[in-house]
Amino acid sequence: MLDLENELKVAHEFWDFLGGEGTYNDLLDIFERVGIELRPEIDEYFTKFNHK
Repeated sequence: MLDLENELKVAHEFWDFLGGEGTYNDLLDIFERVGIELRPEIDEYFTKFNHK
């Protein structure tokens, strides 16, 4: 149904198509840095779901 080469873009192809070459890697770096910075807050949030 889809022309996979021309109509479907995911991950690297999608983000670089939207934002230019290197956008996907930039996003991965940003998510990693924010995740590290907010780790304590994220862990605290998820403790309410941890029913051991």
